[in-house]
Amino acid sequence: MVGSGVGLTALMVAAARAIETHRPDSLAQDEYAEHFVRAAPASSDWPVRPQDVADGDANPLWGRLGRYFGLRTRVIDDVVLEAGNRQTVLLGAGLDTRAFRLPWVTGSAVYELDQPSVLAFKQRVLDGLGATARTERHSIPTDLRHDWAGLLPGFRPTEPTTWLAEGLLLYLPSDAERNLVETVDRLAAPGSTFVYEVKLFREPAEVRDSPVYRATKAQIGVDLIALFDRDPRPDSAAHLGSLGWTTTTHLPYDFTRRHGRGPLPLPDDALNANRWVIATKR
Repeated sequence: MVGSGVGLTALMVAAARAIETHRPDSLAQDEYAEHFVRAAPASSDWPVRPQDVADGDANPLWGRLGRYFGLRTRVIDDVVLEAGNRQTVLLGAGLDTRAFRLPWVTGSAVYELDQPSVLAFKQRVLDGLGATARTERHSIPTDLRHDWAGLLPGFRPTEPTTWLAEGLLLYLPSDAERNLVETVDRLAAPGSTFVYEVKLFREPAEVRDSPVYRATKAQIGVDLIALFDRDPRPDSAAHLGSLGWTTTTHLPYDFTRRHGRGPLPLPDDALNANRWVIATKR
């Protein structure tokens, strides 16, 4: 269900994107995000504009974590546009609307893979808005812990593809992460790009009690710590390197400094273990 578990985090990210959209210094624009938030009973009273958050950027959830999601959206948007590939696969697409809001190369196709309930909710909202994708779009209900390689209609395996796993691997068991990475490698032609987010390590107790985690649980009932998979995390960047990919691993703060806004390091911070990996297949 969209209103529970990991599906609820998709609404949380949509609310953060909606707030980011309406900031005067916005890094990313998503006109659809607030409609998802308002359409789900679980999130209908959440903030969708900066003025809805009484303490603004001082709010650990809608300020600090929300800025993080806005920055992440911009960074991945830039990766997609700079790659310029005509095929893009969104693994754990959630309420992503890149098919509707980015300028796509002629002949492009976007594949959105996620749980059936998430994609069905998303489509209902988009249909209600009369939204039209800017490119060929395939919505593919599936469980990414299982085999999904044969579910991409019209996929061209000899053509470079951009693969996105935004906010996905944190919730997958380590074996599922390894299988997903190996599936991407198997399907990806040379010149393909893969961008994903990981947590490098399980956080100590003082970080698990950080304001971000406490505020998220208290304000919207999302216990992120409980949702994160507890397996030791595999080194997927090193694994991709062994498979012939060139990888760069970034701190989110690198992009905060580049763009002049977003979260900066804090002691015992929930974001300190997060990394964004950008890989290119040689």
